[in-house]
Amino acid sequence: MQISITTLAAVAWLLFLFYWLWSARRVKSSARGESAWSRFFKYWLPIIVNLALMWPTTLYEGTLLGMRFVPDVLWLASLGLLLAVAGLLFACWARAILGSNWSAVVQVKQDHELIERGPYRYVRHPIYTGLLLALVGTALLLGEWRAVLGFVIMFVSFWRKLRLEETWLSEYFGPAYGEYMNRVKALIPGLL
Repeated sequence: MQISITTLAAVAWLLFLFYWLWSARRVKSSARGESAWSRFFKYWLPIIVNLALMWPTTLYEGTLLGMRFVPDVLWLASLGLLLAVAGLLFACWARAILGSNWSAVVQVKQDHELIERGPYRYVRHPIYTGLLLALVGTALLLGEWRAVLGFVIMFVSFWRKLRLEETWLSEYFGPAYGEYMNRVKALIPGLL
């Protein structure tokens, strides 16, 4: 019995989802948060659209979104799987280090802590970095333009979310967060 690379990627994403839901059990109470409507349109809707675009399906065959942007070769799909798994593991590491300060939405927690260890030494938003790397890997694995569109949608969503997070964290932590922003890039070490 041979397991496809797409199946392995789907299993990796499902394991990530189970870990994410399990680890969300113990978080601090919110001191400040966005409205439900704002969260839906800025974050949840892009996730839903991304899932519809990246879900393994034949729905897009014969359309521009179903056309390939890379050749359908084993080594590219394998590289995509490797990047997806690496990105998911990086995001999980960041989530574990963030601990009870984590939130799925933009919030300042009660007794919020500024975390600068683990992956937070390299980027200010390593969960987004990991997820974006995983989405690049998934797009490469799928090889279709719909996955590129899904990546772009999630990048824009994450960028908007991190800008608001940084505004709130700067207000909460003051100069300490400004110093952290000067030392550590947002998403890509040394670049962005």
